[in-house]
Amino acid sequence: MTHKPFSFAALVAGCLLSWNVSGQTAASSKTFTVKADKIYGEIAPTMYGVFFEDINLGADGGIYAELVKNRSFEFDTPMMGWVEQKQNNDQGSLLVINQSSVTSSPNRRYLRLTSKVDAGYGLLNEGFRGMGIKKGEQYNFSVLARQGAGSAMPLVVELVTVKGEKLGSATFTPSGQEWKKYEVSLTANATDPKARLRVLAQGKGVVDLDMISLFPKNTWKQRPNGLRADMVQLLADMKPGFLRFPGGCIVEGRTLDERFQWKKTIGDVANRATLVNRWNTEFKHRHTPDYFQTFGLGFFEYFQLAEDIGAAPLPILNCGMACQFNTGEVVPLDQLDPYIQDALDLVEFANGPVTSEWGKIRAEMGHPAPFNLKYLGVGNEQWGEQYVERYKIFEKALRSKYPDLKLITTTGPFPDGPEFDYLNKTMRSLNADIIDEHYYRAPEWFQENATRYDNYDRKGPKIFAGEYAAQTVAIASPENKNNWKGALSEAAFMTGLERNADVVAMASYAPLFAHEEGWQWTPDMIWVNNLQSYGTPNYYVQKLFSTNVGTHLVPIERNNTKVTGQDNLFASASINQKTNELILKVVNTSGKAQDGEFVLEGVKSVQGKGTLQKMRSNNLEQMNSFKEPMALTPVQQSISVKNNRVKLSLEPYSVNVIKVKASSLGSVVSKYAANTGK
Repeated sequence: MTHKPFSFAALVAGCLLSWNVSGQTAASSKTFTVKADKIYGEIAPTMYGVFFEDINLGADGGIYAELVKNRSFEFDTPMMGWVEQKQNNDQGSLLVINQSSVTSSPNRRYLRLTSKVDAGYGLLNEGFRGMGIKKGEQYNFSVLARQGAGSAMPLVVELVTVKGEKLGSATFTPSGQEWKKYEVSLTANATDPKARLRVLAQGKGVVDLDMISLFPKNTWKQRPNGLRADMVQLLADMKPGFLRFPGGCIVEGRTLDERFQWKKTIGDVANRATLVNRWNTEFKHRHTPDYFQTFGLGFFEYFQLAEDIGAAPLPILNCGMACQFNTGEVVPLDQLDPYIQDALDLVEFANGPVTSEWGKIRAEMGHPAPFNLKYLGVGNEQWGEQYVERYKIFEKALRSKYPDLKLITTTGPFPDGPEFDYLNKTMRSLNADIIDEHYYRAPEWFQENATRYDNYDRKGPKIFAGEYAAQTVAIASPENKNNWKGALSEAAFMTGLERNADVVAMASYAPLFAHEEGWQWTPDMIWVNNLQSYGTPNYYVQKLFSTNVGTHLVPIERNNTKVTGQDNLFASASINQKTNELILKVVNTSGKAQDGEFVLEGVKSVQGKGTLQKMRSNNLEQMNSFKEPMALTPVQQSISVKNNRVKLSLEPYSVNVIKVKASSLGSVVSKYAANTGK
């Protein structure tokens, strides 16, 4: 994630750009020529993926379905999220116990509840901006508890509204002075987006409590203590080629002490160390002091999620540098060994046999089979010589032990400028596998840069468009919107990514998720609240491209020229070897309909009917919302194919995906394979 401020002058200049960036007159020909027998490259299965970062309450309070905030009292303020429940002054006490002097466990605190009355004393958790509770749904409560002095004391667990009205309850009684896990279930009698969890003593006595937890039963794949099913479903529906995790700047941390350390995110969730989230106070306009990482969503769960949605796992690791927008701390080169070992051990955790040290841990967590890790990112948005020095050390160690692993390196946080130029030249000289480029820019920039990769070296490193999104106001502005103007411009740019898929191997929009009441950064691809989630127009553009991706590239031209913005038209074409389909993506960013005739050359046995998937709106400010989540989404219709020609009116401000089946495409691909040896 990039958040370096831009100059006001640059911002104004960007805003003054006209929307129709080409400024050209109408073309002399309306014909698009598709040369279906002229394959010039292949499209990687990883072409379109998703980028996950725990920003905007993306993990805790988001896709990780835990409803209790600060469940183990490990936040910097131990009682954050909790409120004492009492009717009179001397009903009891809540005491946070810190065992740091006697244990090395990351979970060092617990709560001692002392009740001096027969009923009604306890504590209440506010959740993440409330708890989303649905009528008729089951919720599973669990806690680590032990009885204190005196007789056993029952505890009642209640779901309540802000006004204290009961939505469901259950009772359990801790017994014995050893820590034990207790579990009960509650069924909600009403729907409430702002519910609370209340735990009340039913008698006089003392009880110790830790890991107070509440999950919906209905999680993704019904996994206990799992992920929000609706949010994962939106990802699965995209059929992404990869899942990048655990994020960008969050990997680095504000300081190295606050960096993401994957080994602390696996194993028993009760023993995963809580850490302040680096977006906690990053932006003055959106301070979020209660934003921490409990790592219930850890590296095992990330790998599992990638597998679930059919995506290649793409972890990013700290390279010994903290975020350069913050402290910029670095580890001395002669002290990098622990960081290097973390990287080597991660590959073993993902791919190693169950007899290996870290493969055994993976198996014990429930996944004996390897996760088939093929890609690993070294650093996020670092820049300068200090990054290159550290990358070289990582590269040597990783290539020595895992020569087939593809390493992803960076060109820094910007798509141009001195930082980019230095790293781009340097990483190419080092024969890097894949270079990660990021661009957060105005919508106009995306249209103007649809040809960005046309002249990249085809024999050089592959490109990962790792983070991009049109900033409709300014970079990191809280006023950025997920409107059609931004999504349409991204679609135009993506035709350029796809036309150059022989160079661009991966691409992902960022950030992925944002909570309606807990966001720090805009725009974002998917918005959620405690009960709902919806895809933005940007999401549906991404989905259109990712679910209609081909396997091989073929030319599409107008007037013998690539379609890269002339008359505000952008296009790419591909063959899908698996489905025998020709796929055309055409974007019209102008406010006028433009007739087009698509001539399909070099292909036979074309079916007489094809399909058109289309997204359009005359309102460039159009957005989806919780009230209208499907206000702007693709629609599909049948189209006619006559004499290898498709006639189509490209509507104003539209994204169009045309698919035509032809049985002869298989022979075209076979000929290409024979000629290239691929």
